[in-house]
Amino acid sequence: MLSFYNTYSSHLKVTGMTMQASDNTQNTALMTPLKNDSFTVGSRTFSSRLLVGTGKYKDLQQTGDAIAASGAEIVTVAIRRTNIGQHRDQPNLLDVISPEKYTILPNTAGCFDADTAIRTCQLARELLDGHNLVKLEVLGDEKTLYPNVTETLAAAQKLIEDGFEVMVYTSDDPIVAKELASMGCVAIMPLGSLIGSGLGLLNPHNLSIIIENTQELNIPVLVDAGVGTASDAAIAMELGCDGVLMNSAIANADNPVLMAHAMKHAIWAGRASYLAGRMPKRRMALPSSPQTGYFFQ
Repeated sequence: MLSFYNTYSSHLKVTGMTMQASDNTQNTALMTPLKNDSFTVGSRTFSSRLLVGTGKYKDLQQTGDAIAASGAEIVTVAIRRTNIGQHRDQPNLLDVISPEKYTILPNTAGCFDADTAIRTCQLARELLDGHNLVKLEVLGDEKTLYPNVTETLAAAQKLIEDGFEVMVYTSDDPIVAKELASMGCVAIMPLGSLIGSGLGLLNPHNLSIIIENTQELNIPVLVDAGVGTASDAAIAMELGCDGVLMNSAIANADNPVLMAHAMKHAIWAGRASYLAGRMPKRRMALPSSPQTGYFFQ
């Protein structure tokens, strides 16, 4: 996968569903701060800060094309809903999403209690030859798909004790997020808004508090759920999130492959903006041109 540095050393022109690059190396030096920009989740390190799901696409071909266009390295899979080898007579997602190219992140989507989520993670570990990185989500109800934090805390503790590296979907409650980080979860994944809603980041202030609290423990924070368009992803990264996980925003777009391109660049833009440091906000205007040396008054 092309790094931020290598990709942005060229001017990129989106044409339909393809991207054409023209050489321009004079801006290469400007990208140096992002040349080795990576983030670590548990025992693994990644360069792409965009994580993507595999549901809701029209077929496996579109799934593979969109994921490739996103530049993602981590691909999450709902073990209870997706065939990754447990059904030999059905199409296998791993035929288009190779574990040799991507890090497969099994998730517990559809689980409403800790025991079911734990069993799902154990099944994933068996199917993926001992793979221990999982995304835990324990839902509260079918209408909102809001996390049940009590069951989430219980499941996370048991999975960590069983040797799993747990990336955990949770609410935007800073206290709950800090508790999950303190017990040993390798990534905290608060929702931006309800799963599949596309409403964006409804409580950026709480997300900022979560980011601040977990930085003390060196635990990454990734927005999970609610992203609807590229600007939502950029805002999450500008807040200081370490990454964004999304599925519906890409899969439900009119052109999922093109939207995957857009999300990739939104993540890069937001990250660069965060590292660059935004200008301070002011209540009143401040002229951008010098106020001396006028030719006439």
